[in-house]
Amino acid sequence: MKAIVAHRYGSPDVLRLQEVDRPVPAPDELLVRVHAASLNARDWHVLRGDPYLARLAAPQMMGLRGPRRVIRGTDFAGTVEAVGADVDRYRPGDEVYGDTGDLHGAFAEYLCVPAAQVESKPASLSFAQAAALPLAGNTALLGVRDVGRLRDGQHLLVNGASGGVGTFAVQIGKALGATVTAVCRTRNVDLVRSLGADHVVDYTTHDFARLGRRHDVVLDLVGNRSLADLRRALVPGGTLVLSGGGTFRGRPALVGPMALLLRARLATRVAGERRELLATPQSRELLAGLRDLVEAGLVDPVVDRTYPLAEVPEAMRYLEGEHARAKVVITV
Repeated sequence: MKAIVAHRYGSPDVLRLQEVDRPVPAPDELLVRVHAASLNARDWHVLRGDPYLARLAAPQMMGLRGPRRVIRGTDFAGTVEAVGADVDRYRPGDEVYGDTGDLHGAFAEYLCVPAAQVESKPASLSFAQAAALPLAGNTALLGVRDVGRLRDGQHLLVNGASGGVGTFAVQIGKALGATVTAVCRTRNVDLVRSLGADHVVDYTTHDFARLGRRHDVVLDLVGNRSLADLRRALVPGGTLVLSGGGTFRGRPALVGPMALLLRARLATRVAGERRELLATPQSRELLAGLRDLVEAGLVDPVVDRTYPLAEVPEAMRYLEGEHARAKVVITV
């Protein structure tokens, strides 16, 4: 089968389309014929080995000199080709979607994934749309609903609202009955408004931390502001949810966006304030929750561009250069 591989850290130039052996499912796994996959910031972080600290903090995914898994990609949608001996939930021909997590392997014609990390594809979505959901949608649902504990009538601020996670977070916030403030750049203002944002802050002209507005939940997806700035946008006793971020600056950073996460763990807490750091989720329950939101018409994946499998390097350059908004999808 054809797959996109990288044997060492580096730029998208190290990615190669190669013929590799088709994987064989373990007893608890599915063999999936991939129809579409999507890119996430996690993909370029692993590709670059960025930041250096992550090579120590995530050894299951990143080695000191190269990635643990040579086939890139985690989000996918496709059809079940075969099932392992212990799998009884799925059958060949079923349409599924999911996130391979630390296993990677989605930028390929076939992949093997534990059945516990897969759900039935939303029937109303194409494979390309479904592939845009797993990591970004799971992160948004976990961050806003489960960790942020956002409730009807509260106020949510999303910093990085036009990205993959952000576009889902805006929609999920509205689905939960919140007033949503979205922070993005000028060219994405209309996009986030179309997703339901009540207020939009163009960060090129206004600073959300200086506007005097307070929010019950602040979801930071960028990692480019100080802890003090983020706290300034919170109501007393509010919840700050941090989910990495960062951009590539020509060479791997030593700590990168992990610096803000570390400061958030160590800084003195104001009485009643909650600070939560999001882990990367792989959860059938979250995938099922996303499917329910999609089928209820409350969440709609936004796909910026699609690329064929052979053009993953170009897709990665587009994502890494901060040109992408919402999701970039690979068709296989």
